[in-house]
Amino acid sequence: MFRDRSPRGSRRAVRQSRARRREMSLPEVLLWQVLRKRPDGLKFRHEHPTGEFSLDFYCGDARLAIEVDGDAHGFGARPARDARRDSWLAVCGIVTYRVPAVEVLRDLDMVVRGIVAEARSRLPPHHPAAPGGPPPRDKLGEE
Repeated sequence: MFRDRSPRGSRRAVRQSRARRREMSLPEVLLWQVLRKRPDGLKFRHEHPTGEFSLDFYCGDARLAIEVDGDAHGFGARPARDARRDSWLAVCGIVTYRVPAVEVLRDLDMVVRGIVAEARSRLPPHHPAAPGGPPPRDKLGEE
């Protein structure tokens, strides 16, 4: 498969990701304001280039792609393109978690809880944020 934990982004995907970081939709802005603060100790990246794709959000430790889907994802060639992207990511060991943009606007806290729960369920057992994992480094030796 791939030697890296995540397949590298093509030059086109890197350019696309950089441009998209400057042109976020309102649901992406709201979600990024929360995810950038590392909820539950999880690190997320915004517009992460992977292969020929740019992922809306990505948690590398959990190998989880989070996609915020607006209305356009249900029309035309988008569903087929999304399915192709999801299957390619699955081959790379990355799971796609899709969130409707309207849900981000309706109940941001619920969306974040769902993302964090999905990410935590996919963490390796030795990760500090994993359920039953070791204590965070700042808590070691306090007892």
